Amino acid sequence: MLAARLPTLPASIAPVLVGTAVAADEGEFRFPVFVATLLAAVLLQVGANLANDYFDFRKGADTTERLGPLRVTQSGLASPAAVRLAALVTFGVAALLGLYLVSVGGWPVLAVGLASIAAAILYTGGPWPFGYHGLGDLFVFVFFGLLAVPGTVYLHTDTVEGRALLAAIPVGATVTAILVVNNLRDIDTDRITGKRTLAVLVGARATRLEYVGLLALTYLLPAAAWMLGDLSAWVWLTWLTMPMAVYLARAVLAWEGRALNRALRDTARLHLLFGSLFALSFML
Repeated sequence: MLAARLPTLPASIAPVLVGTAVAADEGEFRFPVFVATLLAAVLLQVGANLANDYFDFRKGADTTERLGPLRVTQSGLASPAAVRLAALVTFGVAALLGLYLVSVGGWPVLAVGLASIAAAILYTGGPWPFGYHGLGDLFVFVFFGLLAVPGTVYLHTDTVEGRALLAAIPVGATVTAILVVNNLRDIDTDRITGKRTLAVLVGARATRLEYVGLLALTYLLPAAAWMLGDLSAWVWLTWLTMPMAVYLARAVLAWEGRALNRALRDTARLHLLFGSLFALSFML
């Protein structure tokens, strides 16, 4: 349960909620597809978390100086072989669900599914893990936003239109903000162990500004879309979460070290709450 990192799972839930709501607004909703997509998305993230736990330990990125939540491989609570097996089993179950989704959506769904599994493994695994070379933020934005939301819409409607891509951007921004806090907290230990996240490459100040920028994009883009007539006035429901976002922006600008664990947890909550209200705005 620790290795699955349950508090981070809203990252995979919100994109499915928003994508399903966009599809429902377009008059298409398939309940079996919704359930299978949600379960597959969550399992892919759990598999990625398990794989990260295993590969970070093998590469020496997790040390006793780590400030984040306990890692089961590094702490000795589970053997590397057990965590690796758990990751493989989790990806396997996700792939079984994916077979049903492929039967619904065809080869595009197969391509996205295989790419998602590969990205989950190669984030910290393989000879050139992109999470160790400053590309983690980009890949999270793409896979949890630009692919997850339109991909969910496609499974329901067999097509992807502009509003699906528009809805994907705020979702991708908030989920990327989760990773930004994580990397900001670990910036010193990652630098020592050679894990060159974007935070390590650009420094703490720029990372804090990245976080604020992502939250600003999250709220300003839907507002701009409403003014252009692309979204309904119900999108202003998402601004009910603005006080939480402002609080978190101020916290990330000021907090250091283990205090950022709280900001990490609350950013995941903001992501789910914003995503839920964003989804609701398409259904009203």
